[in-house]
Amino acid sequence: MKPTILCLSWRDIKHPKAGGAEVFTHEMLSFVAPRYNIIHLSPHIEGRKDEEWIDGVRYIRTGTDASSIVGARRYYKAHEEEIDLVIDQMNTHHFFTPFYVPEHKRILFIHQLTREIWRINLSPPMSWVGAWTETSRLRLYRQNDVLTVSQSTADDLVAVGIPESHITILPEGLNFTPWPEDAWYPKEKRPTFLYVGRMSAYKGINDAVKAFASIKHDFPTAQLWIIGKKNEAYITEQLNPITPEEIRSDVHYFGFVSEEEKLERMSRATALLFPSRREGWGLTVSEAAAVGTPTVVYDAPGLRDAVQYGKLGYMTMAQTAEALALEMRRCLNDPGHYETVRHDAHTFAKTLQWSRTGEVFEQWLNQKLGILIQEGRTS
Repeated sequence: MKPTILCLSWRDIKHPKAGGAEVFTHEMLSFVAPRYNIIHLSPHIEGRKDEEWIDGVRYIRTGTDASSIVGARRYYKAHEEEIDLVIDQMNTHHFFTPFYVPEHKRILFIHQLTREIWRINLSPPMSWVGAWTETSRLRLYRQNDVLTVSQSTADDLVAVGIPESHITILPEGLNFTPWPEDAWYPKEKRPTFLYVGRMSAYKGINDAVKAFASIKHDFPTAQLWIIGKKNEAYITEQLNPITPEEIRSDVHYFGFVSEEEKLERMSRATALLFPSRREGWGLTVSEAAAVGTPTVVYDAPGLRDAVQYGKLGYMTMAQTAEALALEMRRCLNDPGHYETVRHDAHTFAKTLQWSRTGEVFEQWLNQKLGILIQEGRTS
């Protein structure tokens, strides 16, 4: 009989705001689905079925963001005897499983802490509550086994009191095979920088625009491409005021594009800009590397892992638009170093495979369940 794994998450792979964390979760769960019963429980999504199977994973959607914690506890209690392990995925939101799931049956899965994200994304008093309680909420899981995706997050977890011996780092993967060098697109003749992601201050789009405005003084033909859901209000209220009118024609908003166009533009761009304050890893860094383009990142958790502290990309000394512009200039002023960086990044990207992620996850599960079986504690 297959063991049953219940994964509790705020969003699933079909959520309109699904990102790298949801992709990672789906890939690791679908890999083990032939050998495990996988149930993924998350809030209802408008326009999606309340239950569907995707790549062998049973997705159940019920309740709202606000009611999901109560709903998760109710579902677990109704099926407690048949559930062998519960994965409590913490992505800002989490499910407080230490209050209702036995210690030996619960796992914390976390991509990143959310320290400064509370302050940037929310207003007081919610930002204060979230930031002030994060450490104490994490400490609820200090006796758990913990899965994460980068050494940066592992270090953060140790700092709040979770034993290093309880933490396992799962390797990152890619949704496609890195392109061979002869498949790379020629770089644009104009210096071209690319931002891919949500229009959100903590993701760094404001700083990317400010840095672009700065380098336009030295590289007047430069252009900035922006890919991601287009938010006209955000552009009007946040980005236009920091974009000098004379260069606005060189900032191109493409909105959502196909995966094919995204990768093509990644390959044609001089560099990707990813000045986020905090990530679990930063999947688009690896995607860009896979098509021959380095990334300029902030020295931030997750991103420093993705560029190996600047060896596989450009990492700033400070989290400021001025520091970002400095590294953008390095891309353009030192072509020899640029070629070394992008080829090294591409070599590393070839090691990132979802099959490897799944293998490490399954090895961990087998060991975990093997221990539970020996102790006679599985259902």
